[in-house]
Amino acid sequence: MKLPLYTAAATLIASPALAHLDPGTHGSLAAGLSHPVFGLDHILAMVSVGLWAVVLGGRALWALPAAFVGAMVLGYGAALAGMPLPAVEPMVLASVFILGLAVALAFAVPLGAAAGLVALFGVFHGHAHGGELGAAGALQFGVGFMLATAALHAVGVAVASLLARADIGTKVIRALGGIAALGGIWVALGG
Repeated sequence: MKLPLYTAAATLIASPALAHLDPGTHGSLAAGLSHPVFGLDHILAMVSVGLWAVVLGGRALWALPAAFVGAMVLGYGAALAGMPLPAVEPMVLASVFILGLAVALAFAVPLGAAAGLVALFGVFHGHAHGGELGAAGALQFGVGFMLATAALHAVGVAVASLLARADIGTKVIRALGGIAALGGIWVALGG
């Protein structure tokens, strides 16, 4: 039972030491796939979406990740169209703290409210990705970060689903949410 706990903890605190992949060298799809996993703020928020989906259960297992990814596409499109969005980085950081806190407190809200909150944060994450497109091809880059985001949501769902079967699983899931929320504060403070 210790292996899932260590895996969950490592997933939530891991932060690659490399910068984003250069699309000229690795291709736009690879740059997009790598983009969300090279930022602790993105990792923590996206894994927290999966954790919270399990906490809420039922249709939230697919609805929360789908709401995030769908709204992220809208935010990405807005960035590509040159539409400004205020406070993108503060909202990305707020998403880490709030989503982690939702898991830590096992915040039970109606599915529509949870999906709406997750979607709101997805718009800001998508806009942030669009703002960092650089020389990458927009379609390939977008597909890449959507797939990576869905994979990070799946990691959160898988970890929480495994933990939920353990006697202390609920406490550990909530603790992971607390770690994510604290990680958001740490990133905000320049960590």
